Amino acid sequence: MPKTRLSREQIRSFAQLSPFELKDRFIQIATAAQSDQPGQKGKTTRAMLNAGRGNPNWVATGPREAYHALGYFAISESRRVWTADNLGGMPEAEGCAERFERFVRTNPGLPGIELLKACVDLAVKRFGFVPDALVHELADSSIGDNYPVPDRILHHTEQIVRGYLADEMFDHRPPEGRSLSLFATEGGTAAMCYIFDSLVKNGILRKGDRIALMVPVFTPYLEIPELDTYGFDVVHVQASLFTETGVRQWRYPPDEIEKLADPSVKMVCCVNPSNPPSLALSTRVSEQIVSLVAESNPNLIIVTDDVYGTFVEGFRSLAADLPRNTLLVYSYSKHYGATGWRLGVIGLHDDNVIDAMLAAQDPEQKARLDRRYGTLSLEPEKIRFIDRLVADSRQVALNHTAGLSLPQQMMMVLFSLFDMLDEGQDYKHRIRAIVQQRLGLLLEGAHMKISEDAKRAGYYIELDLLAEAERVHGKEFAEFLERNYEPVDPLFRLAEQTSVVLLNGGGFDGPEWSVRVSLANLDDLDYLKIGHHLRVVFDEYAREWRAG
Repeated sequence: MPKTRLSREQIRSFAQLSPFELKDRFIQIATAAQSDQPGQKGKTTRAMLNAGRGNPNWVATGPREAYHALGYFAISESRRVWTADNLGGMPEAEGCAERFERFVRTNPGLPGIELLKACVDLAVKRFGFVPDALVHELADSSIGDNYPVPDRILHHTEQIVRGYLADEMFDHRPPEGRSLSLFATEGGTAAMCYIFDSLVKNGILRKGDRIALMVPVFTPYLEIPELDTYGFDVVHVQASLFTETGVRQWRYPPDEIEKLADPSVKMVCCVNPSNPPSLALSTRVSEQIVSLVAESNPNLIIVTDDVYGTFVEGFRSLAADLPRNTLLVYSYSKHYGATGWRLGVIGLHDDNVIDAMLAAQDPEQKARLDRRYGTLSLEPEKIRFIDRLVADSRQVALNHTAGLSLPQQMMMVLFSLFDMLDEGQDYKHRIRAIVQQRLGLLLEGAHMKISEDAKRAGYYIELDLLAEAERVHGKEFAEFLERNYEPVDPLFRLAEQTSVVLLNGGGFDGPEWSVRVSLANLDDLDYLKIGHHLRVVFDEYAREWRAG
């Protein structure tokens, strides 16, 4: 296998890009390499394998069928009120549940109707809802004929999503005596933007403040703090432990976590399970964070992004163990194959350090914020931070039309209720098995060793090629690689010679010679091929080393 056509200087310049921007360059190279392959005119003989994307190639079909069945019922409710050609009316609440029961009985062959009925029955039983009120919220929201009321999240939706989070993020053990308020957002990405923005606008964080990032981490958490708007002083908490020579554990040593004990660290951001290593925090680390907050840094704000939590058995979020300090971010995108739906939530317990900080601000700061939110309330100082997030998301002036669209909230409701049924639990175990199967095939092809870990989500894997070099051939070979090549050189070779696209782990603030493989978006056997190609590239470096 020949070396890449690019010079070391060119590769070094491209390495300055974000991993997701660099990925586009790899795709260009991989696509061009395909056209260089011999074959029939207009056809290629080598498929591009893009394992750089986190978008899963599975979808949860059951709750989507239920969603469309709900739409048919909602249309029938609209036509019942007013029928004139293509005109309908707004669904009415009185008698709505009885009419839904009749609709179910008279449409037994409608795809999704049985699951929709099971979801409604479960919601009434578990949450004690008034049937008419629940069914009307479902039907009217499916029609989408109103602005969201309340704008932060609908009444029944909040309780259902709170129940889902209690099951899946809190391991069925939510904090006792505490209520979790939710803000439905346009995916986890919007949640991230809103949190950073509102913390600064409310004077909780100021430009230049010290924050911490638990790394490796999803790149926006690295890039947003560097923007001129924030200019934060960033402390990196490194997952630097090894299980043995050449085998990274991707765990945090106690002295790294101890950095959070410094009261000058105002906030810490954590993706849990991590991205890219894809490991849930160990119990040891969670307990250490709980302890240092209690003893040394009681006002530490924790932002925990738990989108991959459902892929780990018995997952428990930091928001469960530190409810007063933690802003929870969750997205339905990965679990349900719903990245295009843009479904996310921000969760904040009602008794929290942020609201306490707002209450303790000096008169000048309070006066400034009273002016900012004064059009929303005669007592703007009493507006909670979770509600300020909503207002800030629409420049305050458009608070009355804020909120996630109602059809989106209904999809969120059905995903949540589906999870509470046996069918949803079966689905969860099935997608867990998919990523674990793909991980096994990747490692089989690559002949690489990773640490055994019961808290491995397996949605991604981060492979440290330099550590692997030392494990297989010793420190001298690893030093040869560092001396003669750029850390992203293997990724350029993969793209050019095999049309495989991976992301550079260094872009996630992981080891420079690491690569991230998404285990979610390709067919199972593709991962065996990717592993094989990765090993071929690795062995080629070894031959170059031996040749001197």
